Amino acid sequence: MYSRSLSPNIKDKPRREMRPEKNPVGEDWQRAEPKIPGSLIAPRGIGMMRLVMKWLVAAAVAFFVGALGFFAYYFILGGGSSPASPGNIDISISGPLQIASGEPAELQVAIVNRNRTSLQLADLVVKYPNGTRSPTDLLTSLPDQRIPLGTIEPGGRRQGTVSAVFSGVEGEHADIAVELEYRLENSSAIFVATSQYQFLFASSPLSISIEGNDETVSGQPIELKVTIASNSDTPVKDVLFTGSYPFGFTFGSGEPSPTKIGGGNMWSLGDIFPGQKRTIILQGTLAGESGDERVFRFSAGTRKSKTDQTISTTLADYAHHITVSKPFLGLAVLINKEAGGNTTVAPGDSVTVSVTYQNNLQTAIADAVIVARLSGAEIDGTTVRSTDGFYRSADNVVLWDKSTTNGSLATIAPGAKGTVSFSFVVPKDEAMQALRNPRLDITVHAAGKRVSQTGVPETLQASASQTLRFASDLQLAAQGLYYTNPFGSTGPMPPKAGTETTYAIVFNVTNTTNKVENATVRATLPPYVRWVGVYSPSTEKLVFNPNDSSVTWHIGTIEPGAGIGGALPRQAAIAIGFTPSTSQIGQQPALIRSISLSGTDASTHVSVTKTTTDITTNIVGDPGFSAANATVVK
Repeated sequence: MYSRSLSPNIKDKPRREMRPEKNPVGEDWQRAEPKIPGSLIAPRGIGMMRLVMKWLVAAAVAFFVGALGFFAYYFILGGGSSPASPGNIDISISGPLQIASGEPAELQVAIVNRNRTSLQLADLVVKYPNGTRSPTDLLTSLPDQRIPLGTIEPGGRRQGTVSAVFSGVEGEHADIAVELEYRLENSSAIFVATSQYQFLFASSPLSISIEGNDETVSGQPIELKVTIASNSDTPVKDVLFTGSYPFGFTFGSGEPSPTKIGGGNMWSLGDIFPGQKRTIILQGTLAGESGDERVFRFSAGTRKSKTDQTISTTLADYAHHITVSKPFLGLAVLINKEAGGNTTVAPGDSVTVSVTYQNNLQTAIADAVIVARLSGAEIDGTTVRSTDGFYRSADNVVLWDKSTTNGSLATIAPGAKGTVSFSFVVPKDEAMQALRNPRLDITVHAAGKRVSQTGVPETLQASASQTLRFASDLQLAAQGLYYTNPFGSTGPMPPKAGTETTYAIVFNVTNTTNKVENATVRATLPPYVRWVGVYSPSTEKLVFNPNDSSVTWHIGTIEPGAGIGGALPRQAAIAIGFTPSTSQIGQQPALIRSISLSGTDASTHVSVTKTTTDITTNIVGDPGFSAANATVVK
């Protein structure tokens, strides 16, 4: 940088003066910088969030690419590449839109394969609604049918007819499912194409109708007459009938009686042939508040087997509505001081009918009238008695009003109670010989007036009823025979001690108005009387038990009118042998003892028992017999 040799060559240069220069930078930078709002400052976790968002976007792209690849594989190389689709199989069903229940019906089924490949091992499966039966055998249930169709080539068509007997309730809809099961070449999977067919039941093989009031009084007896009728051209097999009772109903009785298993609401009606009807009479009481509506529901149908206790196919149903109302005058009818829907009396009995009444209103009832009407079996009007009423023979009614009750019915105060009554005698057998299952209905009607809130008199009515059933007059008689013994008599007459004398004992049974079932005559032979072993007629079933020396005649059913009006009675005769002891000399020993007849009245369901006196050696009814021959001799 410095050299002595070059120093002479260095010339002096003039020096510049240092002058201050103005700074072009403004002075405002010296001011306090304004604070930036916090919202403009990025949060510390922004970096982490951006990293997560990048991974989510990457994952979504990967999923989309994977799904696109899967569907491409499925529809190009996988199962979705199948050349056959159920959508390309046409199943058409044609038939009536309305089908009569219980009648055979046919459906036309056609199948067209619009796929590019054959349908192999094709089966047509028809699934029927519940209750469908085979048209060739109505006892055979037909839940479904499977019809092999083999291979259906592309564009191929198969058609045919299926028939069945459908069962259902008139007005209901039913569905039939038709399926085509098939396989494809080189595949063991089963594919299914389906179709549905719906129809309406135009009629039912059974119908239910009900006769009965649509309004009743709480606590009073009600009666419903249910009729099950056949509308079919063929027999309806093994019909069951069920009833669903509303809340508040107490079942009293049914005619015929329900099955023991059904709990009072099931009846087995058997086969009902074309045009036939079955009638069931239900009796009971219905309790409820005034204005309540109760619904009785009844169904009739068939079951799968005799052991089933429920209806498998409903063929008819019915709903009966009854409104509960509170009467202005509560009425109750008592027979011989007993209340109930049915009372049984015997011919010749004296019957007392009491009618109790009570004002259920908050106001008085004026000019009340109570009328009891007698209908059914004719009674002798001369036996009708009433201390507070009037019997009007012209129309067979007993009438009570303010004139017959000394003013008791002129005004009935709120809540007031009272009783009126009458009596009569049940006709004797002669008067009822021509009747079968006789009954007497006692229907009581009441009417009165009250002043309504508008001040206008309002007429009110109420009613009650009671039924009297007359038990059949079953009679038993027994007679000993010697001279007219149908088996032929042996031995001395009068009977001699130590020697056997044979007799015939004849039982004679008569019956009046009602059928008697499970009738049996029983008697006992004393130890000194021998069972010979002969009886007549041989068609009767008589049994001798040597263990207790009892004789039993199993009569079975005794028809009404047996032995009445010239009809033959039920008779049976047995042969016995009597060997008196010396201790019986001078006596008239019994030949047969404890003779009784028992059975069940089929109309009243009441057990009937009759007895007769022992038969002794004094056989006064035998023609040719003398009372002198009644005593055992030495």
